[in-house]
Amino acid sequence: MAGAAFFDLDRTLLQGGTGPLLSRAMYELGVISRRVPGEKALFKVFDVLGENLPSIFLARQAALVAKGRSMTTFDDAAAQAALTIAEQIHPFALTLIEQHKAAGRPVVLATTTPEHLIAPLARLLGFDHVIATRYRITEDGRFDGSIRGPFVWSAGKLAAVQHWAKRHGVSLAESYAYSDSIYDLPLLAAVGNPAAVNPDPRLTMYATLRQWPIVHFDVSPGVFKIPVVGVELQSLAMMFLRPELLPFVTFDVEGVENVPRHGPVILVGNHRSYFDLVAFTLITRQAGRTARMLGKKEVFDVPLLGTLARAMGGIRVDRGAGGGESLDVAGVALDGGEMIVIFPQGTIPRGHAFFDPVLQGRTGAARLAALTRAPVIPFGLWGTEKVWPRSASMPDVLAWQDPPTVRIRVGEPVDLNYRSAAADTRRIMSAIRDLLPEQARRRHTPTSAELRATYPGGRLPGE
Repeated sequence: MAGAAFFDLDRTLLQGGTGPLLSRAMYELGVISRRVPGEKALFKVFDVLGENLPSIFLARQAALVAKGRSMTTFDDAAAQAALTIAEQIHPFALTLIEQHKAAGRPVVLATTTPEHLIAPLARLLGFDHVIATRYRITEDGRFDGSIRGPFVWSAGKLAAVQHWAKRHGVSLAESYAYSDSIYDLPLLAAVGNPAAVNPDPRLTMYATLRQWPIVHFDVSPGVFKIPVVGVELQSLAMMFLRPELLPFVTFDVEGVENVPRHGPVILVGNHRSYFDLVAFTLITRQAGRTARMLGKKEVFDVPLLGTLARAMGGIRVDRGAGGGESLDVAGVALDGGEMIVIFPQGTIPRGHAFFDPVLQGRTGAARLAALTRAPVIPFGLWGTEKVWPRSASMPDVLAWQDPPTVRIRVGEPVDLNYRSAAADTRRIMSAIRDLLPEQARRRHTPTSAELRATYPGGRLPGE
């Protein structure tokens, strides 16, 4: 028997709940004449803390509000609310839904929300089936104020899912389930592949103990967010990478306003030092965004370091395999409206190549831009090698008296033609070069000491 994928709705597919949007649509269309006292406060508590017994009590009583009304009374409000709710669905939830469908699994919306209110949204999002609370209807087509079948919540949701699965020949052991709430524990425990999505505090603890995946649909798969507070690990790191907390370096930054504050972006820059990671983080911090950085697989294969890199949004690049898989992952991130950071040179140049005024780049950024049409924003770094040369195992954090200056310039989008990855790569590298200081564009004959600084350990080849 094949499996299915069951998705909860509120605080799972979107950040908060659908209640306020459904209530507003019904009020604006005159379906209801007044709001329930305390409704706004209850919705706010739900959005912050998750499902709670008062919110469930209110949901149970909703059947009485509908009593005596025609079964079509709420159709227009449900359709109007569906359009608004659909705009707030997390992008990576939609991606996962499509992945399950591509794998041949039916995708099912399993929610406490009444079926007649949520069916239009389910159709809009591409769900194959809906398992939701159903109101009993009289022979003349009116709601009679009672619930038909199980109240689709907690054990009642599991019962409804089990009934549906039996009727459709679906194996729960082969199925997936996604929810934020501890009250959905019966369903999560019944499937073979449970996942806690944006979980409430109690489900966070339970999922951690059971080693269930804890995921967030508002960020790329694999990106870690601090439990309960829902803050990205990368955002936390940015708090400690403030210029005032780095007294051993001076930053000279211009052009960050060229980075779009929302939507897909490919940020590309030159690579001079391990300290470049701090420099580009300064750009993303000032832009008010987090980013997903492509990095060579050797970094991700290091124990602990690789795990941390993935948790902070890093994307592993296997250049030996052509890097196609990493571009696919980056493409998903861009489709979700995230920002990608790429160093087209692939690695820090060594020896004489480090001083070459003509920057050489790989075609990955150009190919990714052609696939996604995301804007490519160049940035030029200069001076990071003074803070942390490749020959050193650590940055010079004692240069407080005379700190080196790291110069960061962010340019406008690169004009690409999308016909030739090689030609577009040259355009990208030229745009980066134009952001560097004049001395970077002059040919320079390095000294032996300068050459040594470009090699790990300061040793020239053959030594």
